[in-house]
Amino acid sequence: MNGPPPASFPAFDVSKSDRTDALTVVGLTVTYRMRGRDREVLQDVSFRVRRGEAYGLVGESGCGKSTVAMAALRYLPRNGKVKAGKILIAGQDVQKLDADALRTMRANAISMVYQDPGRALNPSLTIARQVTEAFEAAGVSRDEALQRTVEILRRVRIASPERVMDSYPHQLSGGMQQRVVIAMALASNPALLILDEPTTGLDATVEAEVLDLVAQLREELGTAVLFISHNLAVIGRMCERVGVLYAGKLVEEGATQDVFARPRHPYTVGLLRCLPGAGRSKDTERLDTIAGHLPLPGSVTQGCIYADRCRLADERCRHEAPPPYRVSAAHGDQMSRCHYHERAIELPHATAGALPQQDGALRDGERPALVLRAEKLSKTFHVSGAPLRAVDDVSIDLASGETLGLVGESGSGKTTLAKLMLGLLTPDAGSVLELDGTPLAARVTRRNDEQVKSLQIVFQNPDSALNRAHSVKRLIGRALSRLTALRGAAIDERLATLTAAVRLPERYLGSRTRQLSGGLKQRVAIARAFAGEPRVVVCDEPTSALDVSVQAAILNLLADLQRERGVSYVFISHDLHVVRYLSDRIAVLYLGRLLEIGPAAAVFGGPHHPYTEALLSSVPTLDAHDRHARIRLSGDLPSAASPPSGCVFHTRCPRKLGAICEQQDPPFLEAGSGDPAQRSAHRIRCHIPIDELRALQAASRDSAGNSSGNSPENAPESAARNE
Repeated sequence: MNGPPPASFPAFDVSKSDRTDALTVVGLTVTYRMRGRDREVLQDVSFRVRRGEAYGLVGESGCGKSTVAMAALRYLPRNGKVKAGKILIAGQDVQKLDADALRTMRANAISMVYQDPGRALNPSLTIARQVTEAFEAAGVSRDEALQRTVEILRRVRIASPERVMDSYPHQLSGGMQQRVVIAMALASNPALLILDEPTTGLDATVEAEVLDLVAQLREELGTAVLFISHNLAVIGRMCERVGVLYAGKLVEEGATQDVFARPRHPYTVGLLRCLPGAGRSKDTERLDTIAGHLPLPGSVTQGCIYADRCRLADERCRHEAPPPYRVSAAHGDQMSRCHYHERAIELPHATAGALPQQDGALRDGERPALVLRAEKLSKTFHVSGAPLRAVDDVSIDLASGETLGLVGESGSGKTTLAKLMLGLLTPDAGSVLELDGTPLAARVTRRNDEQVKSLQIVFQNPDSALNRAHSVKRLIGRALSRLTALRGAAIDERLATLTAAVRLPERYLGSRTRQLSGGLKQRVAIARAFAGEPRVVVCDEPTSALDVSVQAAILNLLADLQRERGVSYVFISHDLHVVRYLSDRIAVLYLGRLLEIGPAAAVFGGPHHPYTEALLSSVPTLDAHDRHARIRLSGDLPSAASPPSGCVFHTRCPRKLGAICEQQDPPFLEAGSGDPAQRSAHRIRCHIPIDELRALQAASRDSAGNSSGNSPENAPESAARNE
């Protein structure tokens, strides 16, 4: 590197940390006792969160993000301890507090919201009992606690708090549960609110509501927020400053706008390149990935801890640990632990840009053969004697080598539709299912061996689908023996081919799944699904629980396997960026009804069904050119047991016309200029004429571009049409 070395980032002056800082972490080193040794999981971490500020902490699973939160709460597991450093909350040294003072601090100064609200709530207690406990812990009387519970539930935008208070957690949606947990966390008006992946399991609309809520409450109460997430777009939307953790070290820090616009550490650059953002498609480019894995906790490194995975690393990096360099950026100082931070943005790509040609590629004008066809597919459950129509008259098809993305909120019927295709549920009478033009038996138990192996599934959580007691070799080999006629050496040969196809190193064949990372487990699940050379693979949220770096590798793998083998995918996800990248066509479901279907570019480019428009507006993005004004849908998803009359979306639609929407089921309108008879046509189920939809949505985008954009009050004027 030419020129004088940049100045190193100055050490924190603890004396300057006062009550204007909600949280100050200085030189924090945490160890876990494992196999008789103390292993460092955090090393010399320093940062501060000022009053009223939102600070994001990002990095791969295992980098130490949640350990920072547990250390701040002084809630480390028994084998964990703070080896060095200080943690101050509102000026108080957490490590020096006695038991009573620590209890008081947890009750009054700091609160935490976890990833899974269902696990944070007691299933045997009503919401009223659980929220009032938060107030009673601060010394409030029972009657006053009940009154404050009503007020705090209203504050977190629960419309009928009295009804919710009488409910048990299982009777509430995921978004409602998360609002209750946030209400409990805010009961003490804490100086610091820690959010640990609070929106990972939520749909786009519910996620947007929770983020809007946190932003609004932070503004009202002046609460500081430590936001832990692997979703960089959420951090970009919510946080003024961000710190990037890698293997227990803070490798980059600065204003969020500066770090995401010009990252100065190769790890940050790699994370941002993994994202399947706007305009990116499996047909035009492969996602960049970060090679290798996080080092094991306590690994001793002489030089830079990231050197083994860095494509800029040289001998200096491997022998000389980089100090925290500081540079001036547009919104303040930016810190990076990289010798070559000035050219980190020039990091070479790990993934080749050229895409391999698909075997047997179609000639120009040639149409791919249909593999799967569903016509008038319906499914009615009977709950407490009442009919509940989970899938209602859905007709879709799937071509060879095509990916059909299914999107919609939880409860929209996506997974039920997938189970009907797989034969795990029996459809209603009159439903038609065909594979290669041949009728497909309703139940998987009545399908022949060829049909069974032709349709496979990859689940969201591989742990629930893989036997922890069996080795990887046995799991995949058993699938091969059941789905093929191979035996003995032929199975071993096929196993080697299959594991190579899913990029699973041979050294893991003897491992149990509990010894594997999340990404490796998902590769095992994909290998098992491909054991019988399937024609169609249903992917049900296969990347939602994975880090962005692992997600990019899995998406590349799925795209490569599709090109190599001509397999078709039904891809279910609430991450619309992922759906946009991998899908050829998109189907939008709401309350079991198909509201929009068409090529991915047309569905995302518009015009949209008003429901699709609301979904797209809810998705956080790092691309300023791809941001929309947030459209907030009123109310929750109606029950499929008593669906609305007319258009099923009219009770929440921001563009509702009036009585026609309430009384008449809308027809499908052709939204594209192509041949309506073609299966690739873009169709929207709405009473509003296509030209009017196009004009309204163009006006909304222009309004979003001319407004400040992040406030919920900036929603389009059309959102008030149904008030």
